[in-house]
Amino acid sequence: MGDDGLSIDGPKTRRGAVLMLLIGLAATGYGAYDYTQQSNAVADAVEVDAEITELGVESTSSGSSTAVDYRPVVRFAYEYEGTEYESTNVFPAAIEPTYDTESAARSAIEGYAVGESATAYVDPADPDAAFLRSQTSNAPLVAVAVGVGFVLVGGRSAIR
Repeated sequence: MGDDGLSIDGPKTRRGAVLMLLIGLAATGYGAYDYTQQSNAVADAVEVDAEITELGVESTSSGSSTAVDYRPVVRFAYEYEGTEYESTNVFPAAIEPTYDTESAARSAIEGYAVGESATAYVDPADPDAAFLRSQTSNAPLVAVAVGVGFVLVGGRSAIR
């Protein structure tokens, strides 16, 4: 433990180490699953016409942190195989990316305007989850990295 009271030695008990390992494995697994899912959605997607019905940027803060993140907010309506749907996905990932600045979040939805038509992409296996940007997001990889960190610290603590 350092003079400032902070420690990166990990949990002191085997139970804590196992808990860290489990949390790390879950985060890594979910991040990897989400990245694979979004990659498949992009590969299998078909284009549909959509109408933008809502557009903006939302600020979020987490926990006791004073840092503010921003995320693009979009809603659009579209039709696929005769059924009407609405979606709020900019990217196909379930883990939504956040941005450090409002302008960066706005850039993710640049070129779209409320009331205008746009091209959306539909994965035929999941038609109610269309997305506007036919590209993968790195957000699931952040979950993988955090999970790997937990696994390494938990694993190190478990073998001590």
